[in-house]
Amino acid sequence: MKYAIVIPDGCADEPQESLGGRTPLQAAHTPNMDALAKAGMVGHASNVPAHLTPGSDVANLSLLGYNPNECFTGRAPIEAAAQGIQLGPDDWAVRCNLVTIENQTMRSFTAGQISTSEAAELLAALQATLTEDYLQFVPGVSYRNLLLYRGTGRPAPFTQDTRTIAPHDLTDKSVADSFPRGPGSDLLTRLMAQSEELFAQHPINEQRRAAGKLPATNVWLWGLGRTPKLKSFAELHQKRGVMITAVDLLRGLAALIGWERVNVPTATGYLDTDYAAKGRAAVAALANTDIVCVHIEAPDEASHEGDVQAKIKALEEIDRHIVGPLWAALPSFGDFRMLVTPDHPTPVRTKTHSHGDVPFALAGAGVAPDAQTTYDEVSAARGLAFEEGWRLMNYFLKS
Repeated sequence: MKYAIVIPDGCADEPQESLGGRTPLQAAHTPNMDALAKAGMVGHASNVPAHLTPGSDVANLSLLGYNPNECFTGRAPIEAAAQGIQLGPDDWAVRCNLVTIENQTMRSFTAGQISTSEAAELLAALQATLTEDYLQFVPGVSYRNLLLYRGTGRPAPFTQDTRTIAPHDLTDKSVADSFPRGPGSDLLTRLMAQSEELFAQHPINEQRRAAGKLPATNVWLWGLGRTPKLKSFAELHQKRGVMITAVDLLRGLAALIGWERVNVPTATGYLDTDYAAKGRAAVAALANTDIVCVHIEAPDEASHEGDVQAKIKALEEIDRHIVGPLWAALPSFGDFRMLVTPDHPTPVRTKTHSHGDVPFALAGAGVAPDAQTTYDEVSAARGLAFEEGWRLMNYFLKS
């Protein structure tokens, strides 16, 4: 049996007045997702327990079949795994965004989609000002970076009670009351203030301002944690998997559960990603593994920017270049199943993640068609429900 999973990140949404009361999924032209729904079943799942923050970390952990109540320890250590960073038992990883804050308002949680090279230069300058040898800034991709706290020989200042807020939850909002709180927060806020002073007149920002781009005003530290203890996917389900994504969070999850990671050089993790190249890579990977999983960040990014038309376009590109080719290729391998589902809702109205159910469509061998013929939130609400979303994976693989 071959399995394919497509994750259009954050695609679940609300009815939009500008779309005549339809959701972006309903408004988008997605004939392949609808064909999947018609051939199989649609339903809905809640991937984020009410007491946990509705981030992509918790949601994708759940989507891949892991109970977040038992194994979630924070976002940053998952991203550290994507870079092959080994964390000791006393080490902590902290997510480090480069952001633009103006008049105490989060103008951009990506510092205007700052380039990787610019971000690396700014972080190198900040690293050079530190006197603590146990603190290390690690460049990632664009605005997505890490801070490592090496705790060997000293007590870690952080605990599970340390509270931080994701910058994408603050878009166009005041940050005055959103700085880190609790154990170790004084260290995090000091570093954030230190970066603001350093970045103010840095040549990178002067060049960006001259080019009409947003400056990176400071780092924003959040999502800290220690490495989770996860059983391998093969141990749980006796199946091998491949992850195709441009986002370190999903690459890290793949590394932690023992999946191979396929790099697509032209995939960006943004709206300009190379959808067709990801689709080709997914089809090519089918021959050598049990499960191919393709994650696409673009719908989530569109929601964070409050751009409903960009979200519709991203969904149509995913349908055409990823869902369509996989749906066409799978029958040549014999028995197969395919699942399309986002991780969490990201409403365009709020520009941030939310709790709530997400729609899924599932078709293939042994899946009896239901009465629904389209893939969207309304059709899914009539179907099978998973109040604990992490149980959907086992249903997909073994039902």
